[in-house]
Amino acid sequence: MERRKLLLLISRSIVAVLFLSFVLKPNANSLINEDKINFPYKSQGLSDRQAAAHLLSRFTYGATPGQIDEVLKIGLEKWFQLQLEGKLNEDTLTQHLSKYEFLNLSNEEADKMFPKPAQVLKMAIEDGIIPRDSISLLSRDEVKSRIKSYVADKNIHNQRELVRQFVNQRILRARYSSNQLQEVLTGFWFNHFNVSLTKPQVILLAPAYERDVIRPNVTGKFGDLLLATAQSPAMLMYLDNASSSGDMESVSNTQNRERFQRFIERNQNSTDSATLLKVEKLKNARKNKGLNENFARELMELHTLGVDGGYTQSDVTQTARILTGWGLYPYDQRYAQGTKKLIESIGEEKLKESGFVRNGDFLFAINRHDIKEKKVLGKTYPANGGYSEGVDLLNMLAHHTSTAKFISKKLAVYFVSDNPPQSLINKMTKTFLDRDGDIKAVLITMVTAPEFWSIGAVRQKTKSPFELVVSATRALDSDIDAPFQLFLKMDKMGQKIYYYQAPTGFPDNATYWVNAGALLNRMNFGLDIASGKIRGTYTDLLKLNQYHEPENATAALITYVSILLPEREMGPTIKRLSPFLTTPGLKEKLAIATQSSSPNQNSMIDSKKKMMNVEDEIVSDDSLDIDFNENKMKSALSIENMLAQIVGIIIGSPEFQRK
Repeated sequence: MERRKLLLLISRSIVAVLFLSFVLKPNANSLINEDKINFPYKSQGLSDRQAAAHLLSRFTYGATPGQIDEVLKIGLEKWFQLQLEGKLNEDTLTQHLSKYEFLNLSNEEADKMFPKPAQVLKMAIEDGIIPRDSISLLSRDEVKSRIKSYVADKNIHNQRELVRQFVNQRILRARYSSNQLQEVLTGFWFNHFNVSLTKPQVILLAPAYERDVIRPNVTGKFGDLLLATAQSPAMLMYLDNASSSGDMESVSNTQNRERFQRFIERNQNSTDSATLLKVEKLKNARKNKGLNENFARELMELHTLGVDGGYTQSDVTQTARILTGWGLYPYDQRYAQGTKKLIESIGEEKLKESGFVRNGDFLFAINRHDIKEKKVLGKTYPANGGYSEGVDLLNMLAHHTSTAKFISKKLAVYFVSDNPPQSLINKMTKTFLDRDGDIKAVLITMVTAPEFWSIGAVRQKTKSPFELVVSATRALDSDIDAPFQLFLKMDKMGQKIYYYQAPTGFPDNATYWVNAGALLNRMNFGLDIASGKIRGTYTDLLKLNQYHEPENATAALITYVSILLPEREMGPTIKRLSPFLTTPGLKEKLAIATQSSSPNQNSMIDSKKKMMNVEDEIVSDDSLDIDFNENKMKSALSIENMLAQIVGIIIGSPEFQRK
């Protein structure tokens, strides 16, 4: 009887536990319902096809042939959900990236494989390849020969090889990735947390920064992304925080400096960890460069609060003090060798007990940290806070109302228009604050708002040169074997990716990208890619039309406008582009106008005059009518040349520049 009661009690308990777990456990459906996606485009007057085109223009680097139909078949909301998840098959992209051997190197591996020439010479001398005392006796050719053999033997490469592969992978990902939203967001966040290859110390660190810091966090929590960038060696070196340290007032006079130098000499080989820690602290104090506010300022102005975010110069200084000691783990032979020796002699476990914190290539060095009390945005950080006060500060900034407004507006500017409605920004800001800075949730709020789908937002953004080049390769279904040649085209149009020197990143507005000189270069690019003049980029124009040759130039223009500018009103576009079709020497005229516009010439008025001169010559041609002389076209151009000029004009047109 007792046994039966016990079994009954146990069974009831199990049922109760299962019931509670079923009721209380959040399941996948509840999470999906919380972020239910429903696009209100019909209420804004858009058709299904127009909405699909708009969606692709914002969340990809340009639609590929037939992609609008694919999105409609999947369903707009489902397609967007799949893009948010970012788990679509990438076999094609993987194949294109397979030949790039340097993309997965760690910072330490990159440091070993890509030393600077002066470092290579020093290494060769240390290894006895070049005689230290008699190097002057060797001829230049002999030194070169020995260095060449040494470099091959040690698997050492020129840094240009790494840069080229880094640039190439970005272009290939944008062109071929199935997870387009992940690529678009990677570009957005890299630009937001910009680091530049113009600073030599960043060159070896940037690939891992994009791969391990930016890319994995593009749809996560903003606070996680902020912390990851703040601890990245690339950011710490770019904005000089790795060299920032607290003031060492105790060693400010000559007598003390001499006394501490004697202490260092007596105890630098001590086996006592506390003594060695003091020795290391004094060594760093001796070479201390003091407080550097670069990172703190950009952290507040560009990364979080925004220029009008309510902070003061005092807040910047106090933030810089909190972030002293945030630097790099000394994995190479040139940075923080004193700290490296200390770590090796004491061991990382004992260093943790002393207040050091390591996270991959990031190292918080307590001996370089300002331990005094600080105050930022009204919050007091007591003395001796150490590493945790920096984490607390970043967490406060990530969740600040000003940050929510600043990030929401920047996302709206990028994905909606240069001047997004305040009502939309307010909705996104609320989601940012309510959902703990969840980037994915903010994007869903944006794309499910009527403001995103308004007629006033459709095709109101201007493509940057990077977006123009990649969208052209996608629209033309081009194959790319030499991405760097496309990078050179982008550079000529004003966007040298990864090389924007200022921490602001490239501006995101039409006025920065569009002027008459830039339009000339864009038109030239369109004609070059359409005519196959860009080495390593292959386009089959007839394939775009299922290998059906248009009957005449008018038919060709209509056909390729519909292919390359889907869901646009064709009449005005065809009328605008028709005058360019039979213009003899169009490419040469554009080239002359482009060359006459000096790179240092900032006058938009002069540039516009040059462009107008080209247009005047075109307008004066007798064959200007839309119903132009077909015989003239056929006699002047082969079908391939005719299509190349027509497609080139479309790619270079203002209509294709908009997204």
